[in-house]
Amino acid sequence: MSRIGKQIIKIPSGVSINLTPESIHVKGPKGEIQRSIPFCLSIVQKENISLQILRKDENISSREMHGLFRSLISNMVVGTSKGFTKILELKGIGYKANIDKKVLNLALGFSHPVKIEAPTGIELSVENNTIIKISGIDKEKVGLIAQQIRSIKPPEPYKGKGILYKGEVIQIKVGKSSK
Repeated sequence: MSRIGKQIIKIPSGVSINLTPESIHVKGPKGEIQRSIPFCLSIVQKENISLQILRKDENISSREMHGLFRSLISNMVVGTSKGFTKILELKGIGYKANIDKKVLNLALGFSHPVKIEAPTGIELSVENNTIIKISGIDKEKVGLIAQQIRSIKPPEPYKGKGILYKGEVIQIKVGKSSK
């Protein structure tokens, strides 16, 4: 049995869950998310305070899905109650960011500004022109947008300039030495 899959998901107050045999709909103070359930799994709701994911059979595909869907549903519950955030830092001379309506404008040393539009369900904000805060209820989307922004100018190993996750440490390499 999957160690993650057999853990029970606690439902915080303010979050309501609507179960059907083929989908789960989670609604909370931050928003609502819906996901389809694979045919090999079933979800049991206990007195509106907890959820448990169960396998219908013991074949390989259902064992693979068990822990994955427990994590996905747990992320749905946490996202609708608290939300998720990722913080990016800009390091480098002249690197800055600002928000114009729902468009993130980045000046990263290119000959042109880079513009990124926030998708639905994702909120972008900028602090001190160098810190980008990405927040939303879907952990998958928040991480994907953070990765897409970071991939525009990933940190380079010689000077450490680029877009970094908050708390990320770049191993600085030694440059060439003359003989």
